[in-house]
Amino acid sequence: MDGATPFTPHGRHLIAGEWVAGDATFASEPASGPAHDFSVGTPAHVDAAVTAAEEAFWSYGYSSREARAKFLNTIADEIEARAEAITAIGSAETGLPEARLQGERGRTVGQLRLFADHILKGDYLDRRHDEALPDRQPLPRPDLKMVQRPIGPVAVFGASNFPLAFSTAGGDTAAALAAGCPVVVKGHSAHPGTGEIVAEAIKAAVEACGMPKGVFSLVQGGTRETGQALVQHPLIKAVGFTGSLGGGRALFDLCAQRDEPIPFFGELGSVNPMFLLPEAMSARSAEIAKGWAGSLTMGAGQFCTNPGIAVVRADQAEAFAEAAKAALAEVGEQVMLTGGIAKAYQEGTKRVGAGQGVRELLKTTCEGRTATPYLYMVKGSDWVGNHELAEEVFGPLGLIVTVESDEEMREVAQSFAGQLTVTLQMDDGDTELARSLMPIVERKAGRLLVNGFPTGVEVSDTMVHGGPYPASTNFGATSVGTLSIRRFLRPVCYQNMPDALLPADLA
Repeated sequence: MDGATPFTPHGRHLIAGEWVAGDATFASEPASGPAHDFSVGTPAHVDAAVTAAEEAFWSYGYSSREARAKFLNTIADEIEARAEAITAIGSAETGLPEARLQGERGRTVGQLRLFADHILKGDYLDRRHDEALPDRQPLPRPDLKMVQRPIGPVAVFGASNFPLAFSTAGGDTAAALAAGCPVVVKGHSAHPGTGEIVAEAIKAAVEACGMPKGVFSLVQGGTRETGQALVQHPLIKAVGFTGSLGGGRALFDLCAQRDEPIPFFGELGSVNPMFLLPEAMSARSAEIAKGWAGSLTMGAGQFCTNPGIAVVRADQAEAFAEAAKAALAEVGEQVMLTGGIAKAYQEGTKRVGAGQGVRELLKTTCEGRTATPYLYMVKGSDWVGNHELAEEVFGPLGLIVTVESDEEMREVAQSFAGQLTVTLQMDDGDTELARSLMPIVERKAGRLLVNGFPTGVEVSDTMVHGGPYPASTNFGATSVGTLSIRRFLRPVCYQNMPDALLPADLA
């Protein structure tokens, strides 16, 4: 279709190359514009999609890297061909500004092209060879070769806060397809029309590249039963998920309880603490406060890397708080992704505000689907004993934790659960304190920053977007960057194998 042509969803699932309807429907809840009806996904839809994915794996899993790279690049081309229509429906459904959707589309196609280049290079295969030593004593050594191989059909759950980059053709899908794994996506009900038009782009790429039809399917949002059926389907070999701690943990447990347990790669939540060290605060407290306020409120705070906690020395806290309060007060109402997310944010602000020793610094009024910033302060001694204050509030809420000494700052750092990121704001004079914090924060997070803000995740070879639980369910994995392909591969060793029987990547 022409990207400038308005897109009207038909509301069906894409299963093995066919648009399929169902008996029941749900209505979308867009931030603007008309609602549309979408077919409710069922376990029967899931079974049809996964069965087709398994059948597709017998060819796609053994396809050449060149063919898969062409497929990924063609998906990117087809998404770009629908650029304006994707932006229009994505913005209407989520309330995100057009510039944000355009940037996210660029990231989405960039991920696809990055993985195309990555698999062509072949380094991800981790090829190894131990030559035979027939004369070794006391025992000879056989010829051994090893390579990474795709695992089979992968389930991907669309994310509420990233309708493009973490959803239908997002990072999980791109990584799995690059590895050679067919994908079944469970679309998110917050942006079903966006999911549909991106699925349309993938369908076009499947046809253009002659790929097996079951290589990709989209089952639109349904009941919890639908998601459960997907992770419990015996042909699914791994799950990629970005979402809430509660929902992700429930699916993780289901994966572990299967007759054949499978890996669940869930990115679940993080408060991304920032430690504001004394010399840096003496030199640029107001600048740091303004930057923190901007990061807190970007996208209405609906980023998994939103830095919700700032840890600062008590004697420097008031000036920092005043500067942060002034910056936050200038931020107006922002539309949130869904009414449910807005309601959860409102409840979260009340929970934090009711915490022992918590002082309210900035209280605004948010109603309906909008959010406004909140700012609170609490002493480190009250913080350490109240684990609820360390739970993520999805939205533009900031909490300042004050400490009396370097030792108490280390104690607060030790009290955090796993995080996606930890940031140190520091100058040269803070090096010794920063060095003492490093062994602690390195054990807490997958990405450590100095003098920056964690919102904004570079898609690259070195990026780690993951961390110890509850930031993610697998601390050895990342959901962003080329290393994420390793989630959907497994090492296979070939002993004394004739070249004629080896995978093409080893022959």
